[in-house]
Amino acid sequence: MSYFTPESTVRSIRNCKEFAPFKKYVVCPRQFAAVMGPLSVKSLTRYFPFDPESVAGALNEMLARRQRGEQLFYDLGDTVGLYAFPIGKNAPLVFILPGGGYGDVCSFVEGFSTAVRFNELGFNAVIGQYHVGKQAKAPAPLDDVARILSFVQEHAAEWQMNAEQYAVCGFSAGGHLAGCWGTKTVGWAKYGQVKPSAMFLSYPVVTMGEKTHAGSRDLFLGKDRDDPVLRKLYSVEEQVDGDYPPTFLWQCTQDDTVPFENSVLLDAALTKAGVYHEFMPVEGTKHGWGSAENTPAESWTKRAAELFRKVIS
Repeated sequence: MSYFTPESTVRSIRNCKEFAPFKKYVVCPRQFAAVMGPLSVKSLTRYFPFDPESVAGALNEMLARRQRGEQLFYDLGDTVGLYAFPIGKNAPLVFILPGGGYGDVCSFVEGFSTAVRFNELGFNAVIGQYHVGKQAKAPAPLDDVARILSFVQEHAAEWQMNAEQYAVCGFSAGGHLAGCWGTKTVGWAKYGQVKPSAMFLSYPVVTMGEKTHAGSRDLFLGKDRDDPVLRKLYSVEEQVDGDYPPTFLWQCTQDDTVPFENSVLLDAALTKAGVYHEFMPVEGTKHGWGSAENTPAESWTKRAAELFRKVIS
C-alpha cells in the first residue's frame, strides 16, 4: 500500500522520519513550509501546476529507497547537496536542476517526479541543491553544479552510473543554470569538467536581457544586474556556439511567468550555430509543469530521452 497520496499533508511529508536528513528542503517555498503544514499535496496545485499523483508516487519511491537503507540525500555543506536516484546498470545520468527563480530549489515540484520518470526511462538521476536567495550571486550556483558533478563522478562506480554520459535537465531558473553550464564560457569547460552529452531545458530563463525573468536576474546578478557585460556573459543565447551540446527545449507559448521569447531566442541561437536540437512549443499558459504527466506536455520526457539516446549511441 502506498504511504503518500495526493491527500497527504505537507506536515506528514516533512515529519516523515525517513526524510529527516532533507526535511528543510523537501517542500517549497521552504520559508513557508511550516505554515503550509495542513495543506495537502493536491491543494498545492493551486500554486504549482504539477500532477499530484506523480508527486505522491515519487515520494513513495523515495520512502521505499530510504526504507531499503539508501542514503538518498547527500549534504555537501553550506546549503549545497544532491539527491541520488541510481538504478545502476552503468546507465547514463540525467542531472536535474529544479527552478525557483533563484530564490528556492523546487525539487518537490520539478525534481522528485522527474528523477523517478527518468529512472523509468532507463537512466540514473541526480537532483542538485544549489545556492539561492542572497547566496545565488553568480557564479556561486555554477560553482555548485561543478561541485555536485565532481561528487557524483567520485561515487559513479559505487552507484554504477555512467557519469561521463550525462544530460543536464533544468527548469525555469534551473534551466538558466543548466543552459549556462552547457556553454564553454561560464560552464563545463571553465571548470575543467566533462562536456554534457545533452541538455533538457524546460521553460527556461535564457536571457539576462530585455525578455528575462526579472526576479531570477536580480538574484543571479545582484547589484550588477544592470552591467551590460555580465548580462551578455550570462545570457545563454549570447554564448551558444557550434560546440553547444545537443538540446531538447520546450515551453508553453503563453507562459505566464517566463516570457516565451526566452525559448525563441535560444532556438534561434542553436539554429544559427548549427546545434542539433528539438524545440517543442506547447499551447498553454502554464509554468511549473515539471515532469508534466497528464498535461499537453507529457511527451517531453520520452522525446528528450530519445534525443539523449540518439546522441550517445
